[in-house]
Amino acid sequence: MNSSRVLILMGVAVALGIFFWFDLGSYVTLSNLQSQRAFLVEQYHAYPVIFLTLFVIVYILQTALALPGAAILSLAAGAIFGPVTGTIAAVSAATAGATVSLVLTRYLARDFVMKRFGNKLAPINQELEKRGINYLLFLRLVPVFPFFLVNLAAAMTTIPLGTFVASTAVGILPAGFVFIQTGAAVGQISSVSDVMSGKLIASLAALGIVAMIPVVYARLKDTRK
Repeated sequence: MNSSRVLILMGVAVALGIFFWFDLGSYVTLSNLQSQRAFLVEQYHAYPVIFLTLFVIVYILQTALALPGAAILSLAAGAIFGPVTGTIAAVSAATAGATVSLVLTRYLARDFVMKRFGNKLAPINQELEKRGINYLLFLRLVPVFPFFLVNLAAAMTTIPLGTFVASTAVGILPAGFVFIQTGAAVGQISSVSDVMSGKLIASLAALGIVAMIPVVYARLKDTRK
């Protein structure tokens, strides 16, 4: 392993160590957001550019390193910035964090994986090159697939970076918007699970199925040839 890979791994290890050593996750809670909302809004109004920039950086790091708190950060975006700015900030940061995760994973591990499993992955890569955006949209829209694991799985393929970024941004937008809208009334919810109602999950699953229609049609068309 070359020195740059070692440095990246050390940097990730240090960041994770700081997060868990100082128990920073204990600050990213619904109760803390509810109690500190007025203070956070005040700081945002006093230092809008700095505060928004710091929020986006924190969200990117959280997503890239798969740290706890994504749902709380989405709620916080709505509670502090409002629905429009909050949606732009949260979706952009989550997409950027996912992209960082993909790039780092590809740089650190993809060569090893391709040497070991390249032949088995070849058919998957061919399919993703044709219809990768549909598969990723499905995985992003349906809220049963862990966000970070989708990043890792995509990193092990040859799916184009542009396809990954576009499908991630579009795929996380519906659920993200709901969380951010809910964040504007964060004082009225008792737990994060209140946001993910059965109706919302069913709606997202339906959108995911719609995203897969072109794939199913193409496969049926291929079988008839």
